Amino acid sequence: MQTMYQEFPPPPRAAEFSELVRKKLEEARTAGGTRETVTVELHGQRLNVDVIDLPLDGLYYNPGTHRVRAQRSHDPVANEVLEKDPYSDQAQEYMRFLLQADPADPSHRDRSFETLLNDLKEFGQNEPGLVTHHGVAVNGNTRLAALRESGMQSMRMGVLPESLTWADINSIELALQLRMDHRRDYSYINRLLAMEEQAKLGRTPEMIAKEFRIQKATYHQERWILSAIREFIERSKSKAGTALRLVDFENHQEKLKEMQRAYANLEAADRDQAETLKETRIAAIVLGFSKTDVRHIDEHFLQRKYLDDVLPSDLKPGPEAGADGTPSSDPELIPGLGMALPTAADTVTAARSLSNRILQAKAVSANVEGGLAEEAQKDAQGLVDSAKDAFNAAIDRAGRDARVRKRKQQAPARLAEACVAIDHCVADLVQARTSRTLDEEAFDDAVQKLQVSLRKLAQQASRGLPAPGDGVSWLIAAASAEGSR
Repeated sequence: MQTMYQEFPPPPRAAEFSELVRKKLEEARTAGGTRETVTVELHGQRLNVDVIDLPLDGLYYNPGTHRVRAQRSHDPVANEVLEKDPYSDQAQEYMRFLLQADPADPSHRDRSFETLLNDLKEFGQNEPGLVTHHGVAVNGNTRLAALRESGMQSMRMGVLPESLTWADINSIELALQLRMDHRRDYSYINRLLAMEEQAKLGRTPEMIAKEFRIQKATYHQERWILSAIREFIERSKSKAGTALRLVDFENHQEKLKEMQRAYANLEAADRDQAETLKETRIAAIVLGFSKTDVRHIDEHFLQRKYLDDVLPSDLKPGPEAGADGTPSSDPELIPGLGMALPTAADTVTAARSLSNRILQAKAVSANVEGGLAEEAQKDAQGLVDSAKDAFNAAIDRAGRDARVRKRKQQAPARLAEACVAIDHCVADLVQARTSRTLDEEAFDDAVQKLQVSLRKLAQQASRGLPAPGDGVSWLIAAASAEGSR
């Protein structure tokens, strides 16, 4: 997988196509009347290029387009052909397949491609694409695929200057894609790859954040997520040669962002707990749990060891298991006692060992290439199912406990809100009194309602609290004194 832009050779019949382009451009310039142009942005400068009609059979899909970079890992064999011979029939067919495929699951057709196809059939091509002098589509690759499928014979294309390099081509494509009015956005992982590419080209975080129209903090978050995804993919590699792919993380954007935020919040106070949280959450994410379910994996989830209570014995790491499942070094003994207590690092190791097994089993069970023994895939799917059952039970229990905690906190939270409202009322009262604008009757009515509410609150507090604290004791005493008058 390319993380920097790649230099590609000219396609077959490049000179012949370039000559056709020159003739058509000359005809357009000498024909008179208003010429159609399209504006592109290159290194902060606007460039107007002429638009001409070009035959579809002479155009090539751009092998370096950002649009399908993550999806190229869908078929490693086809991707290898694409990298070695990008303009071959097999490589171009793979590009066509990816351009019409669902970014999150390339084995299915993308609904937005169907929408584009129907739109082109009914209304024709509205906006021109962009092409190099050699016939490589820089912008409009998806439209090119749709026009070919709809039976069209030509496509309107803005022709870029011959002097442009592949770095320029990548920059132009990215600038066009990041316009807010663009019809079809890059998929999530492809945006992350595009940011990484810009960083490797030496651009600063401030520049990249501005170009992608995001905050600098969001840029750093996205870079952290891509780094984590690459780590998870590396750890998912099994002895059978399978591994998760970038495309397998396309549908998890919000869950990954929430994981990063939760990790960052915990890391400052407890790095080991943050690492444990990350390992447990990624296991739940690849197992397919929803965003609301994954949220229950928090500090309370870890502290109360919900998962430990329901995890099958064959998924529990041994007392000395390392991250890869192999024995680690002997634990340090407490002097004089000859015993070892589990440490935070042990918790991280156990969580990473479990997540590694789940990542690897998921990669084997979801293998789409075939070539694996049926028994191996069956065993991997069994481990995935067993882990999912355990996580489901743990998350369900954590959710029930969270709802109980929320109910316990509702009354104090509402009283705290009332205190804030009263504090605001004090300030409003002073201001109204100073300006002589106080509605005294309305204020008196409101105070009487407060009196009734406090009396009810004291009545309920005296019934439900066998050992009231100072605050509740004061409330009960105040209500009793008021009632005896």
